[in-house]
Amino acid sequence: MKKAVIVVGPAVEDTEFAYPFYRLPENGFTVDVASNGGVDVIAKHGLPIKATVDIKKLNSSQYDLLIVPGGLESPDRLRQIPELLKFIQDMHKEGKVISSVCHGPWVLISAGIVKGKKMTCYVGCKDDLINAGADYQNVSVISDGNIVTAPHFRDNTEWMKETLKVYDEINKK
Repeated sequence: MKKAVIVVGPAVEDTEFAYPFYRLPENGFTVDVASNGGVDVIAKHGLPIKATVDIKKLNSSQYDLLIVPGGLESPDRLRQIPELLKFIQDMHKEGKVISSVCHGPWVLISAGIVKGKKMTCYVGCKDDLINAGADYQNVSVISDGNIVTAPHFRDNTEWMKETLKVYDEINKK
């Protein structure tokens, strides 16, 4: 069974959470929602989000795909959780898909996995990606190896298409 986790903090961008939350099960994924302490959160525009797992208890052996949505405040809080950064590093070492949008790449920067990777993000994070050694591209979606990024919720459709395409390519058997 394919299993994904979406990591969220307070004020996560509603659509960047909701779109993959509903899109992934259409492709056979079971989806967990992880927050700090496993507490429910309220998204930026008021969407209530029920957490199913504590971020600090995530184990890469239990997941095939990670989604890191944006929304300014959520990624800024998430990147301060050492257990999440370790989880991301483990997912990356294992070659599992890590997909992020908007300000979400901040968390990948803090996990130390962006150097030399072709990536995109919300324009406000562009300098952070560049300064962390990523090859910033001003495009609607890009993948490099197991990492998929997009700059804005307007790109949700292309972002998830690319995420699922990369997942399928990595998991060809």
